[in-house]
Amino acid sequence: MSRRPDPVDLVRQRGGVVRGVRLSEAGASWRAVSEAVNDGRLLRVRRRWLALPDADPHLVAAARGGVVLSCLTAAEHLGLWVATRRGVHLAAAPHAGRVDVAEGTHVHRMKPLVPRHPDSLVDAVENTLVLAAMCVPREEALAVWESALNKRLVTIDALERLALPAKAREILRVAQPFADSGLETIVITRLRWLGLRLLAQAWILDHRVDLLIGDRLVLQIDGAHHVGAQRAEDIRYDALLTLNGYHVIRVGYRQIVDDWPSVQDLVTRAVAQGLHRARRP
Repeated sequence: MSRRPDPVDLVRQRGGVVRGVRLSEAGASWRAVSEAVNDGRLLRVRRRWLALPDADPHLVAAARGGVVLSCLTAAEHLGLWVATRRGVHLAAAPHAGRVDVAEGTHVHRMKPLVPRHPDSLVDAVENTLVLAAMCVPREEALAVWESALNKRLVTIDALERLALPAKAREILRVAQPFADSGLETIVITRLRWLGLRLLAQAWILDHRVDLLIGDRLVLQIDGAHHVGAQRAEDIRYDALLTLNGYHVIRVGYRQIVDDWPSVQDLVTRAVAQGLHRARRP
């Protein structure tokens, strides 16, 4: 006689929060489930859901409220780039009843483009992107969209076939899958007024650069990992670019986020000097 599966293992395999009926379908006995709850190895969330004690609190809150994570919260859960946390974002059916949530929680009630399965606690990426487009400033929403495209969680072709609202359709019109981080998206958005070619993740001399402006101006964006050996490699590559006729401007995360005018000033002065143009023989 085969041994019935451990309900705690089943919940862990399914992400830490699961509908109880799924444990029964997988072969777990209700007695084993009850014992796990009594022992504190599982927690009951409302009547239909079970969770591990260390489960993601956002998922537990979604199960408790009968909603799903969406917008920026779902974007973070999916590993997308989010510029600023703006509370917890949930989504409910348009005509759902009252949802009990903590202060500072945003509950979106827009009808989803992709239907939500009853077992889902995280919205589909398409729904997540649409709500982000409707909820946060355009620049931040574009960064989330391009992060999803870059990670290949969705494609431009697939999004174009959806009945997108106007704000989402406008973001899709300019979104590209090339930016490796939201910072690159923000920089490109803020420099587009220059009317120059802006290539994210351009391949030069066997390396990728964060942004190539025109033909020869390179903008490199340093994150927290640009220290030690990485910093030494950055300096070596900057020198190699310079020796091959490129001009490098290197800026940090805090400059872009907290002191954008100084970054823009560096770029515009470099453009004014023609440093973005290829040298003529």
